[in-house]
Amino acid sequence: MLRDGRRIAIAEFGTPAGTPVLYFHGFPASRLEAQLVHRAAVDQRVRILALDRPGFGCSDFQPRTLAQWPDDVVEVADALHVERFAVLGVSGGAPFTLACAAALGSRISALAIIAGLGMTSVTEDLARFDVIARWSFQLARSAPALSRTVNRALGVVLRWRPELLDTLLGAGDSPPDREVLADPQIAAALAAASREALRAGSEGASHELGLLARPWDFDVASIRVPCHLWHGERDCTVPIEMTRRLAALIPGCGATFLADEGHFSLPVRHAERVLRTLLQHAQSAPHRPASN
Repeated sequence: MLRDGRRIAIAEFGTPAGTPVLYFHGFPASRLEAQLVHRAAVDQRVRILALDRPGFGCSDFQPRTLAQWPDDVVEVADALHVERFAVLGVSGGAPFTLACAAALGSRISALAIIAGLGMTSVTEDLARFDVIARWSFQLARSAPALSRTVNRALGVVLRWRPELLDTLLGAGDSPPDREVLADPQIAAALAAASREALRAGSEGASHELGLLARPWDFDVASIRVPCHLWHGERDCTVPIEMTRRLAALIPGCGATFLADEGHFSLPVRHAERVLRTLLQHAQSAPHRPASN
């Protein structure tokens, strides 16, 4: 329970006594998505704390900006007595991960982003999405009331047929994604995360889509936290150019591009590698901003 009375839902995966990593789910998903990295977290002795953002899953809805999300995160970390932590964001969770890095400084040991959504306000990057995704972002930006109506109807459908989200996200267009989604356990985990996301309706998803469609209200160039981005070159959901752009804008940012991975296959197959990268920084001294 936050100071303003709102609830933020949390699910824990991995090792309870392990190194804390806050996990920010994709869009539209929920804390249950982190089940996909549970085994890797156990192997690496990592404690995954997966948060539902406002309006998703069991977290209460309240209109929040990207730059306000770190305030919620700090309250959650303080309540859990977690002083310093790493952050892992997946897909649509990327902007929220970066907002925390920009705002929280040395409280964060390192951040990693997998198949991260970049700035849709960059015209050439938005143009690289498939027609459905491009239209969704454009509608959310130019006609938010109509966008909410569409999302309300779509939310009802996805609540009962969550597997349709894979089609909307272009998973079927990527061979490595088709391969991992053929695993019944992985497909079930993603369907559960999607169904849980819309537990209370589509209000949270509609608001967040609007945030993701507009320019971000923080500056990625101000980030001084150790940062590494991961993206599959066969990702048909989020254009790889978004990650290339972010890697160029964030000072000292590292990036790994995997030739044979897609949007869903990358976190499934490479979670241990991503977590090891975070752990390299977790026990180091706090990273201080560079002097001017």
